[in-house]
Amino acid sequence: MGRRTQITKEMILEASYELLEEHGIEAVQIKQIAAKLGCSTQPVSWQFGSMAELKKELYFYAGNKVFGDLEGKMRARKDAIEAFFVSGLHYLSIAIDHPNVFRFINVDDTRETIGESIHGEKSIFSFQFDEEALNIFAAQYDIKIELLSEMIRDIVIYTHGLALMMLFDGGKLPRKEACRMVYNFGSKLISQLGIKTEDRFEEIYESYK
Repeated sequence: MGRRTQITKEMILEASYELLEEHGIEAVQIKQIAAKLGCSTQPVSWQFGSMAELKKELYFYAGNKVFGDLEGKMRARKDAIEAFFVSGLHYLSIAIDHPNVFRFINVDDTRETIGESIHGEKSIFSFQFDEEALNIFAAQYDIKIELLSEMIRDIVIYTHGLALMMLFDGGKLPRKEACRMVYNFGSKLISQLGIKTEDRFEEIYESYK
């Protein structure tokens, strides 16, 4: 008689992520996860206790899968502007290439999924948008941190709004055109801070691909 494979929490989260990626969060159910793993429902229930707890951990697991290497990609770039646009291109790419994951992380009611563990009672607008980008800009330019923070906030809001519109538009807007829109808007706001910008879109876009 062969040894039975021990079903770990990591295996369950990976199977859940695959279901999320393929079919959306509605498909992430104990029976479907067990079927994907080829086991009974008992190990899934035992590891997490409830679907609410599983989805909470899946939220962070999925976020790390699609955004986990972003800071490294940004730091590898030669200047702040390039690093920041890589951040935007990466964000749009998640919406285009992983729409179900993007929807789960950024569109669905995350407070129901993760409770108050991230923001508590504070508004999301009280937190720093893209803190890594702020640090990179602050290290390179002698500009008031408040002005940099506002600029980054506004570009992030624009990028997020565009990604949502693309999501509900069914991906009809070409990827390159969407990225160009973000680049143009960002360049405009950056230049208003007195930072000299050049049209390096093609270079950054091609190197990111």
